[in-house]
Amino acid sequence: MTDVAATLNELRCAGLYRELRVIESAQGPRVRLDGREVILLCSNDYLGLANHPALRGAAADAAQKWGAGAGASRLVSGNMLLHSELEAEIAAFKAYDRCVLFGSGFLANIGVIAALAGRGEVVLSDELNHASIVDGCRQARAETIVYAHRDMTALEHGLRYAAGRPALIVTDAVFSMDGDLAPLEQIVELARRHGARLVVDEAHATGVVGPGGRGLVAALGLEHEVDVVIGTLGKALGSYGAFACCNRAMGEFLVNRARTLIYSTALPPPTVAAALAGLKLLCEEPARVTRLWRNALLLRTELAARGFAVEQNEMPIVPIFVGDPRSAVEVCEQALRDRVFAQAIRPPTVPAGTSRLRLVATSVHSEDELRQAARALSKATQYASPQAHQL
Repeated sequence: MTDVAATLNELRCAGLYRELRVIESAQGPRVRLDGREVILLCSNDYLGLANHPALRGAAADAAQKWGAGAGASRLVSGNMLLHSELEAEIAAFKAYDRCVLFGSGFLANIGVIAALAGRGEVVLSDELNHASIVDGCRQARAETIVYAHRDMTALEHGLRYAAGRPALIVTDAVFSMDGDLAPLEQIVELARRHGARLVVDEAHATGVVGPGGRGLVAALGLEHEVDVVIGTLGKALGSYGAFACCNRAMGEFLVNRARTLIYSTALPPPTVAAALAGLKLLCEEPARVTRLWRNALLLRTELAARGFAVEQNEMPIVPIFVGDPRSAVEVCEQALRDRVFAQAIRPPTVPAGTSRLRLVATSVHSEDELRQAARALSKATQYASPQAHQL
């Protein structure tokens, strides 16, 4: 039996103890934390929609018309007209025949992977995939092969090992802690050559990557090559929940076999209505995505000018590597003294020795806010423990 007190003490000693911070305002480029206004630089609200009036209004109207909750799972009595409307809109946006909603991105990945990979089969997963993918592989009854990050030689070796057995490749499109992209064109070619299915999680690509924010799969024109595209409603779209886009047969299969859909209460109507409003704004205002790219590049440029080793591109996730977990926390707390909130990310979320601050530029940050944040982070690393370093 787990010794709870001993485990907590071990986490504290290792610098890995976690506590919940309380945000005292709505999401935005600035929030209230511990009674002070700070620049928020670690939110996944990429397009600034979480507190947009259109989403708040849609959620309020839906609560009045449809109620606060769905009341049951979708296969009992919880499948409402709003769910079908959102699924149709997302399917059209992603250029797929079918979309199936899930309660969260975590539930979507677990449900899809466990449904598609059975006993005697093989799942191949990038070593830096999100924890929900990792847990989906664990829930599946298939053998799991973890291949080195973005290493196509390693992936091909795994596919050859799996020869003669059904295989499923699963990868993030944008890796959430590093902000780099999966080599999807090469993965698709390997999947085609070896007859493997392919699942791509676009949680951090939807609303972020490609023309109009349609994602990496669409940007590369691979819609007919990827079996299932998973995405979230809780990041760029400003609401909550998740989806899986696929062909019609696969959609029916997931409705019948994905346990996290079958046995979960349906998304609440206000949440679904807010997601519909967020998707409408994304489609009608593609300039939000352009501003996101511009701000991401500005943040990277400001950090590079202060000696941080960051690539110059338009991805909004910008890791500042520190290494030691205690030092990462120290940098985070020092930055907070200058009213910049960038949370320290430590193992097991990231590999040992790569603790970091994971920065996120959004489309609603001002240029002054991003420059102020870069100055504060530069100062914070100077005051931090000598163990802190930039990779």
